[in-house]
Amino acid sequence: MNEDKRRKYWRILRLVAIGLCLLTFTPLVIPQGVHQPELLGVPYSLWTSFLITVALVFLTFLGTKVHRTEEEEEVEL
Repeated sequence: MNEDKRRKYWRILRLVAIGLCLLTFTPLVIPQGVHQPELLGVPYSLWTSFLITVALVFLTFLGTKVHRTEEEEEVEL
């Protein structure tokens, strides 16, 4: 992979990860003025936290593909 593309993808992944972390503390995850928000009997914040965690794990996977060393690139599975 080209070094410029690698840097571009790495920056995008970092920005998305930071955005997801900031999203965790917004009213989208923790609604204001609602005593017990639920979705299918499970607290709404638990659902959104689970989805954000899955997205961060996926971003970590993509980060390992983008941010490889030369030795790792030589050894293809």
